[in-house]
Amino acid sequence: MSMSTALNNALGGLNAASRGAAVVSGNIANALTPGYAKRTLELATSQISGNGVQVVGITRHHDPVLTANLRAADADLALNSAIADFHAGFETLVGTPDDAASVSARLVDFENSLITAASNPGSAERLDQVARAGDDLARALNDASEGLRDMRSDADRKIGSYVDTLNATLKDIEDLNARIPAVQNAGGDINGLLDRRQVLIDQVNELIPVNVVARDNDRVSLYSDGGLILLEGRAAEFTFTTTGDTKPHMTVGNGLLSGLEMNGQPVRTSGETAQIRGGALMAQFQIRDELSIEAQAQLDAVAQDLIERFETPGLDPTALATDPGLFTDDGARYSATAPAGLASRLALNAAVDPDAGGSSWKLRAGLGAAAPNDPGDATQLQAFSAALNQARPVSIPDFGTGNLRAAELSEALLSKAGTSAHTAQSRQTYAASLHQQMEQLVAEQGVDSDAELQRMMQIEQAYAANARIISVVDELMDMLLRM
Repeated sequence: MSMSTALNNALGGLNAASRGAAVVSGNIANALTPGYAKRTLELATSQISGNGVQVVGITRHHDPVLTANLRAADADLALNSAIADFHAGFETLVGTPDDAASVSARLVDFENSLITAASNPGSAERLDQVARAGDDLARALNDASEGLRDMRSDADRKIGSYVDTLNATLKDIEDLNARIPAVQNAGGDINGLLDRRQVLIDQVNELIPVNVVARDNDRVSLYSDGGLILLEGRAAEFTFTTTGDTKPHMTVGNGLLSGLEMNGQPVRTSGETAQIRGGALMAQFQIRDELSIEAQAQLDAVAQDLIERFETPGLDPTALATDPGLFTDDGARYSATAPAGLASRLALNAAVDPDAGGSSWKLRAGLGAAAPNDPGDATQLQAFSAALNQARPVSIPDFGTGNLRAAELSEALLSKAGTSAHTAQSRQTYAASLHQQMEQLVAEQGVDSDAELQRMMQIEQAYAANARIISVVDELMDMLLRM
C-alpha cells in the first residue's frame, strides 16, 4: 500500500468516525424525545482508494407495525380515559351509597321526616323539617342535573378545541409532505422532518385514529379507521360550531347543537358506523350526544317518579285534579310534553315551603286546605309516606322492568352510576396497561443508551487508529524529505 493510499484511507476513516460520533451523540441526546427514531451511519468501500471507507448516508430506523399498534393503543386510551372521567363525575354528582348527601340519602331523610312528623303532627318544627328535607331532595336532583349539564357543555367546548387542533395539525403535515421531497432533492437530511411529522401524526391519531399510507418521495396519506380521507395531497378541513352552554333538551337532531362536518359534508360521530371511530374526539361526541342524554333521562325518571307519586288521584282530598302535588315541575304538574331536564326543574310545592312563603301545616291538613284544621290528625302525613312506599312502574328501562318503591328507584340510580363508573374504570385500566406494554415494545426498538455508548467507544478507537496512521505517514514523509 502506498503512503498516499494509506493517507486517503485514514482521512476517510476520520471522516466516518466524526460522522459516526455525531450520529451516536444525537441518538443518546434524543433517546427520550417523542417521535425520534434511532439513526445509524451507513458506510461503504471507498470508490477512490478501493479499500478505504466512505459515508453513504444516515438511516432512520422505524418499525411501521409497532408504531401503528402504539397509535391504536394511544387512541383507545384517550377514548376510555374520557369516558371513565365522565362516569366517575356522574357518580360523584348522584353520590355513593355511603354518602350522606347522595340522592338516595336525601330521599331516606325525607321519608324519615314524614314518619317523624306523623308521630306528632301538631309539631311545627317537625313539619318544617319535612319541608326542608323535601327541598333538600329536590335540590340534590337539581344539583346533579346542573353538574351533568356542565359536563355536557365542557364536552361541547372540547370538541371545538379538538377540531381547531385537528385542522392546524393536518395542515402542518401537509406542509411537511411538501417540504420533505424538496429538502431531500437538495441533498439535505430529512430525518428531523420525518421525526416532526411522526409527532404530528401521533397528535392527530389521539383525536381520530389514523391509518398511514406511504406515498412516493417520503410523503404520506392519512385515513381514519371509519374511512375518512384526512390527508391525500391536501388536508381535509373540519368545521364545528361550539355552543358552549348546553341545555338538556338540546340535541343535534333538533338542530340546537352542532354536528361535525368535513369539507362541508356531515360526519357520522357515533355508533358502529362512526367515521371518527375511537379517539378523544369521538369520546367527547359520545359524552355530549349519548352518555349525557342517557344520564339526564335517569335523573328525570327519578324526578318524574317523585312528582307523579304525589299527584295520585285521591292522595290529597283537598287538592283539585289540576293542582300540582307535593313535588312540581317548576311549580306545575308533570307533563309528558315537557322538555328534557325535569330533574333540573324539580321543586317542592311552594304552598308547603316556609322559605318560599308557604305554610308547612299544609303537609298535615292538605295542600289545598284553607285552615290548619285538627293539629292531631296525621292522616295526610301518613298518606304521603305511604305514597313513597308504593311500588310503581319506572318510565325508562334503565332500572329494570319491575315496579319500584321510591327508595328502590333512587338506590337503582346510584347503583347504575356506580356500575357504569366501575366498568369504565376497568376499561381504562386495561387500555392503560396495553398502552404501557406497547410503549415498552417501541422503546426496545428505539435508542439503547448502553449500546450507543459502546458504539461511541469503538468510534473513538477507530478515530485514534486513523489518526495514528496519519501521524505515521507524516513521520515517513518527513524522513523522506530529510534524505
